Amino acid sequence: MKPMPEGLCYLNGAVLPLAEARISPLDRGFLFGDGVYELVPVYGGRMFRLEDHLERLDRSLARVRIANPLSRQEWLRLGRALVERAGGGDQWWYLQVTRGEAPRDHVMPQNITPTVFSYCLPAAWPTAEQRHQGVACITARDFRWQRGDIKSISLLGNVLARQVSADQGAAETILFRDGFLTEASASNVWIVKEGALLGPPRSELLLEGVRMGLLHELCEELGIGYNLRPIAEAEVFAADEVLLSSATKEVLPVTQLDHEPVGHGAMRGKPGPVYARLHEAYQRAKALQSV
Repeated sequence: MKPMPEGLCYLNGAVLPLAEARISPLDRGFLFGDGVYELVPVYGGRMFRLEDHLERLDRSLARVRIANPLSRQEWLRLGRALVERAGGGDQWWYLQVTRGEAPRDHVMPQNITPTVFSYCLPAAWPTAEQRHQGVACITARDFRWQRGDIKSISLLGNVLARQVSADQGAAETILFRDGFLTEASASNVWIVKEGALLGPPRSELLLEGVRMGLLHELCEELGIGYNLRPIAEAEVFAADEVLLSSATKEVLPVTQLDHEPVGHGAMRGKPGPVYARLHEAYQRAKALQSV
């Protein structure tokens, strides 16, 4: 199969140039943000933790009451075809399902066909400098809606949250609701205390990142403590290490928080030892768990 020219996409059963893709202005994704999405990392032409991403897609679709338009095998074939046609290598595979086209009404319409859109884009992983020196983050109140467990295409709240840190030249915005950590604008957030990795518990307030399960597995492999529990804002600022995780960031150290160094003693403002071990294990997992 010849490589897919840059800018091709899949839309409702057809592969066509991205510039020629068209949806109706009455598509509920366009009008209401009524849909969900996934972003799957691809390493060397192989999709990483695909089953976990498709399971989360199923959960998101069920929570917004959209029937999954494709089977697992159909999603797998679609992903592989798009990745191959895009030339293999490192990519991000984006897939989106909206409720479909219907007259504008807030009530969910019945018996309409979902819109399926998908394409691959070149991956842009964290730089070597970010991995070795860490990144700066800014904190803010979590002002988004209360169904963060749905990977919704309605991302205006996340856009506004991310801009808080972008305006200050920082890499992410870490969010707190009622004094407790939820997540960042486009990442899960972790702290390290006394050698253990701690994260907020699963709830409707935050997205269950695929890397939550992966980091749990890596912690068990490495003998690192792992616990999901409520984390007070003060604990984040007092943490030995702060980490971000996402499909695009993998696992990344936060070394500055609200313009102050993270950590203590000789490691203050530097990536810590738990991050170093998790990063190394993550790289091994990429080679073993991609399809």
